[in-house]
Amino acid sequence: MEKISFKKMSGAGNDFIVIDKNLNPLLNLDHKIIQKLCDRRYGIGADGVITICDSKKYDFEMEYFNADGSTGSLCGNGARCAIRFAENSSRLHGNKTNFLSNSVPYTGEVLLDNLIKFDFNSPGKLKLNFKVKAANQLINSSYVDTGSPHVVIKIDDVLKDTNRLDSRYSDLDQFPVFELGREIRFLKEFSPDGTNVNFMKIIDGIVHIRTYERGVENETLSCGTGSTATAIIIHLIDNLQPPITLLTRGGDRLIVNFNIINQKIENLSLTGPANIIFSGEILT
Repeated sequence: MEKISFKKMSGAGNDFIVIDKNLNPLLNLDHKIIQKLCDRRYGIGADGVITICDSKKYDFEMEYFNADGSTGSLCGNGARCAIRFAENSSRLHGNKTNFLSNSVPYTGEVLLDNLIKFDFNSPGKLKLNFKVKAANQLINSSYVDTGSPHVVIKIDDVLKDTNRLDSRYSDLDQFPVFELGREIRFLKEFSPDGTNVNFMKIIDGIVHIRTYERGVENETLSCGTGSTATAIIIHLIDNLQPPITLLTRGGDRLIVNFNIINQKIENLSLTGPANIIFSGEILT
């Protein structure tokens, strides 16, 4: 059996197992080990696994794995946790950092009060106000790729489009995020890899958000790329101006900021808490 030392971290309730390859030189992760580590009954429990290693050109390099062992997409809260971890392990040379996430370069910054800012690259494909069919209804949706693909749905649109009398569809706290999110996640128009699904409602200028995450295949307490995608969509549809504050399912607040330059989204960033919860060792 192999012993793995790790730190458990939380980025606004999005939780991760972070493994320093320097301290685990024989580390050999595969899908089964990642799934075991992330299992909340038989393992440590987490939404994903992050590995950190040294880099000659950058401050550090991270690799992110979803709880099901899949990889390849960006994790915004995971990146913020990796920045906090890199600071804690003396890999940073000041408050700002340049690093790789799944081989793509990014930047970020350590702010005050345990806040970490992560700088996104410009978003990819974007589509506003189209219909998806779920729960035997046509539901107004929007889509943007912020390094990971996201559908964004205003729950007021669900209520309007479905004419439902069910009170769950007017209250984000009671909204059936798992059932509807899972159905939309696997729709054929988002194949072959599927999509993440965000449900939101604006209350007093604050975006309240809940997210179904692919790879975790459940709702998470927050999603960084999803919060960022939602802020972009709400700006474009409802003209809510950045910086935009989002209240996550876990109760933490995330701040998304950006500029519109020549009709393009630039200087896109996500700021929020990132903390080390505990350290430990596990046998795999």
